[in-house]
This record gives sequence, structure tokens and C-alpha cells, in this order.
Amino acid sequence: MIPLKIVKRDDLPRNKAILIRTLSVALSIVFAGLVIALLGYNPIIVFTSMVKGALGTTIRIQQTTLKAIPLLITSLGILVAFKMKFWNIGGEGQIMMGAFAATAVALNLDLPKPLMLLSMVVAAMVMGGLWAFIPAFFKAKMGTNETIFTLMLNYLAIKFVTYLQYGPWKDPSSQGFPKIAAFSDAAILPSLGGVHIGWIIALVLVVLVYIFLNHTKKGYEISVVGESIETARYAGMNISSIIIISMMLSGGLCGLTGMIQASAVEKTLSASLSANYGFTAIITTWLAGLNAIATLFVCVAFAILVQGGNYIQISMQVPASVADMIQSIILFFVLGSEFFLQYKVTFHKYLKVKKEAK
Repeated sequence: MIPLKIVKRDDLPRNKAILIRTLSVALSIVFAGLVIALLGYNPIIVFTSMVKGALGTTIRIQQTTLKAIPLLITSLGILVAFKMKFWNIGGEGQIMMGAFAATAVALNLDLPKPLMLLSMVVAAMVMGGLWAFIPAFFKAKMGTNETIFTLMLNYLAIKFVTYLQYGPWKDPSSQGFPKIAAFSDAAILPSLGGVHIGWIIALVLVVLVYIFLNHTKKGYEISVVGESIETARYAGMNISSIIIISMMLSGGLCGLTGMIQASAVEKTLSASLSANYGFTAIITTWLAGLNAIATLFVCVAFAILVQGGNYIQISMQVPASVADMIQSIILFFVLGSEFFLQYKVTFHKYLKVKKEAK
């Protein structure tokens, strides 16, 4: 008898961690290829088409970048909360409320373009931060479950924006489907390199978040609270203050995503603006190991996967369900590798006990 035993790893060398992640990606591609072949498609052609669809031309690279920008900024926001082990599942709502605040500025103020954009950014980050403050306050003062609280606030924010879209903010000139009036040129983010400057903002934020979490006192406090609240309390840290500040920063970054999407992509506010980035960011943040630099690469890889999946639907007439399945298989294997990074499976041989027969 050779039973399995799962043991938590004390520490894993960096080279072994890289090896496990590499093997998980390789296995996911092999398994996805087998499934594709069983469905009657050539896996080599499908995978090369996905890469070509995401990176094959300048326009395709731009489209991939457009998908990576909101995912990256939202992931950085989620990362700040997760670093403290505050499970912020409310990225969707914080994105929507940030977009709402930015839209309120865009539609009601007549300002020069630089001042308009700055006002929209500030309004979005403040509103996103305030929306995140609600669950943070109740968590810090009353110990409520932040997962359920932040999740419920998502639906409240989405329904609020839906109400605005169908009600007081509905554009009177819209015909058919109700919509909110489009932004003026002063409220539209400029472009650089064929893509709106959100990509520059995202890259700057990667550096700033990395420095904040790894080289500042407040970032150290967030890490300590995440590791052990008792240790943080023993060290004299203000737990409530750390929870509230970090969550407001998390919500502020998600709110910034809302502003960028409303200004540069939608050019208005709609109930579908968040596009599930708040939920997807949970996956990318976890895959990146709560590291800001790694988050950049994970989000770009995910954007390539999504853009490539969209491309094969058009170029090869592959059903959307197949493209989604390919993405799911790859994510399943990569997420599964996290188990082997934290635990190891050992085999123990037990000596057979001889029965006394004599």
C-alpha cells in the first residue's frame, strides 16, 4: 500500500518555483492541444493563429494593449488589498463608481482639456476610494465579512449606473437603446502610439505600487497586517487605519480604471463598462503572487490570450465556446500550479504486518 500524503512546503527555491510554473504552462498547452484535436481542429494552426491574432500586426498589438490596460490597473488595486489579506471582490463596483464620478465631471463642467482630465481622474479615484471605504470601515470597526460586503456593493453600483442610463442621465437624442450622452473632446484621453495614454499611466502605476508596497513604511505595515494581525497589534500598529487606508487606495485605483474606460474607450458611461475586469483581476493578481512587476506580465499574457481567442473566432470560424475553453484550460493548469508551489505530495510505504499464523 502506497498512500499519498499532502505536506505544506516550508520554503521553495526560486528555480523550482519557476520550473513548476513552466511545466504547468507546457502541460496546459499540450492538454488544450489534445482537446482542440479531438474537436477536429489543427492545434498548431490554432495556437499560431492566436499568437498572430494578438501580436501579428501593429493594430492587433494595439488591441491587445487596450485589453491589458484596464486589467493591469485594476489588478494593481486588488493587489494592495490582497497584500493585507482583505479580500476585495468589489473591483467591479469601484470601477463603475469611478466611471460615474468621472462622467459627472465630464458632463457638467466646462473646463480646458488638461484641467478637465485631471478633475476626472481625481473624482474617479476619490469616488472609488469612498466606495471601498464602506466595507473597509465595517471590517475595521465591526469585523464584518469583506468578501460578501464588497461583492454586494458591485451589484448596487451596476444597478445605480443602469438607473442613470435609463433615467435622469439618458440622452434625449438617443434612439432605440437608452444611452448617456457622449463626452466632449475635452474629456477624452489623448493617444500615444495608436493607443490612449492609459498604457503610460498603467506602467507608471506598476512602479509606484511596487515601491509603495516594498520600500515604504506604510507598505511594510500592510504586509505585516497581512501576515499576522496579532503581530501588527503587538508592534503598536493602528490596524483599523491600515485597513481603511489600503482599501481606499485599492478602490481608488479601480476607480481610475473606470475613468480611463469611460474617457478613452466608451467615451461615455454605460452599465457594461466594467466588462468583468474587477473579477478577472482577482485571477491575475493571484497568479502574479501579489507582486506588482509580475502582475504586469501576467496581465499582458492574459490580454494576449483573450485577443487571440477573439481572433480565431473570426479567422478560423472557431466557436466562441471553444476559444473560451482554451483560455479556461490554460488558466486551470496555471492556477493548479499554485497548489504545488504551496504543497508537496509525498509517498509513504508502510510495512505489512504479518499475521500470526502459528
